[in-house]
Amino acid sequence: MTKSVLILGAGSDMAKATARLYASKGYAVRLAGRSPERFETLVADLRTRSDVDASCHAFDALAPEGHKAFVDALPDLPDVAICFVGAMGQQSENAADPLKGVEVMRATFEGPASVLAHLANGMEARGSGTLVGVSSVAGDRGRATNYVYGSAKAGFTAFLSGLRNRLAKRGVHVVTVKPGFVATAMTEGMDTPKPLTADAQEVADAIFAAVAKGRNIIYVRPLWRLVMAVIVSIPEPIFKKLNL
Repeated sequence: MTKSVLILGAGSDMAKATARLYASKGYAVRLAGRSPERFETLVADLRTRSDVDASCHAFDALAPEGHKAFVDALPDLPDVAICFVGAMGQQSENAADPLKGVEVMRATFEGPASVLAHLANGMEARGSGTLVGVSSVAGDRGRATNYVYGSAKAGFTAFLSGLRNRLAKRGVHVVTVKPGFVATAMTEGMDTPKPLTADAQEVADAIFAAVAKGRNIIYVRPLWRLVMAVIVSIPEPIFKKLNL
């Protein structure tokens, strides 16, 4: 039987690259997001180029009361579900207006955790499946420049870790992905270090390999593991004096 992949937050460059990769491997592809009409061109392209079943579905991370119905209405319970959902916002705005910060935390932690929880229950009952959560190196330690977004990603990372532990003996695997800087339309014009900057296709390739190999936690660019280990190890009195 044809395997299927569900891609949540399918509007990002990383999500689109991942959809194309899974389609090229013969997976049926389900694209989900708040404006599913945006994915119709990609759906048509996947069908034409890879001759696979592809469809788009309405999904709102900020409406968790509808997440169970969303999962139940899918054409099938996916073999792989990948969550790219998240919102960074501007740290200065998040700090000045806590309600904006709350929305970032809901979109980046609460919503993704909610829908993955429903998918996890279905996969656990079936006894198979893989859940992939795209988190961030920003969650490894709170930093002044992005602590609202970072705290949401820290919560999401912890949620994925606990979910992985819970499902380890249930036939369901959970992968945590930390991309670091990614060269996309969103980061165009930003001066990001080349050794720490992946592209969308590199993220897609890393996700596919991690699922295939049963990896637990991956940094798309391995150098990030060392960088964040150093940042995490800085004593708090020194850390407070840094502009990170």
